[in-house]
Amino acid sequence: MSDSIESQPSSHLETVAIHAGRAVDPATGAIAPPLYLTTTFERSPDGSYPQGYLYGRLDHPNRRSLETCLAALEGGAAAAAFSSGAAAMMACLQAIGPGRIVAPLDLYRGTAQLMEQVLQPWGLAVDWVDATDLDQVAAALTPDTKAIWVETPSNPLLKLADIAAIAQLAHRVGALCICDNTWATPILQQPIALGADWVVHSTTKYLGGHSDVSGGAVIAARQDAAFDRLRQVQRLGGSGMTPFDCWLTLRSVATLPVRMAAHCAGGRRVADWLRSHPAVEAVHYPSLADHPQAALARSQMRDFGGMVSVQVRGGQTEAMAVVAALQLWTRATSLGGVESLIEHRASIEGPGTHTPNNLLRLSVGLEHGDDLVADLAQALDRVYGL
Repeated sequence: MSDSIESQPSSHLETVAIHAGRAVDPATGAIAPPLYLTTTFERSPDGSYPQGYLYGRLDHPNRRSLETCLAALEGGAAAAAFSSGAAAMMACLQAIGPGRIVAPLDLYRGTAQLMEQVLQPWGLAVDWVDATDLDQVAAALTPDTKAIWVETPSNPLLKLADIAAIAQLAHRVGALCICDNTWATPILQQPIALGADWVVHSTTKYLGGHSDVSGGAVIAARQDAAFDRLRQVQRLGGSGMTPFDCWLTLRSVATLPVRMAAHCAGGRRVADWLRSHPAVEAVHYPSLADHPQAALARSQMRDFGGMVSVQVRGGQTEAMAVVAALQLWTRATSLGGVESLIEHRASIEGPGTHTPNNLLRLSVGLEHGDDLVADLAQALDRVYGL
């Protein structure tokens, strides 16, 4: 590339995903980015670091490339890549310091446990609200609120939160709006454009996309003092993503737009089919006409993703029987990979879960939709004797 993608603001996301953070290697002419497996970097005779790198824990070329790419995709000013999504979430909360935040009741259980079990004893106070109700969000705010945490679509009920409205509420009290965009990815939704200050990802999911690399990221709307604190947590705490994991993730991001299009098509296919099955009590997917926030989904999302939650007739016994009868879907925790996964979410989340016992969470992969539906059909028919 003769010009950086950052100098071409009109580029489409498909172009950004391939070119941002990448350049032809000047030493060899290699098109694929090199992998830098080094823990330290040579100083010049005068003691300086002319390439800008000192020590691998602090920064390295592969991390910088990935961070550049992710910032460009989300329309942010800067990004920090972490060893996991949990590490990225932890860094956000450590960076803002002890104090009050507002968080949604329907929240990824790992995030809730991090807040409750690790950070509340440290000084974090969490006001839990129904994030679909803006009046509840507004009522929870105080002059001491440091951030509103948003997760939309939510895990596992795919509830939608109004990012723009919540960001305005946060800013009125001088708080940050932090949005977990893992399920939507920047291809489907860009929270910074809607007013969010920080965007969080578990890059293990769709950004990595192949169930073979863990990671997390925080993208900031501004490179300001708050982001500098987050960067300090990343570097001093040693939670930055390793070179090989950065290299794998950057490689995968190049295909993110085309993969997300296929995940979305599969998600719609599965959700539409499940909705008509007599053994199904409810289907949670933003494109469905009966989704409570369908209009909001259309206003802030480009498409609706590959995650579908379904509640079957009965309870945990019936739900687990359906999972056991499947042949193509894999029984596993995680999402966003090329293979389709299914799990009984309440048993994964454990005590204190708000997830219904008859709910199954589906991560629709890249298999043919007809094959996925056929497998669901035979499993449901077998369990319910249809």
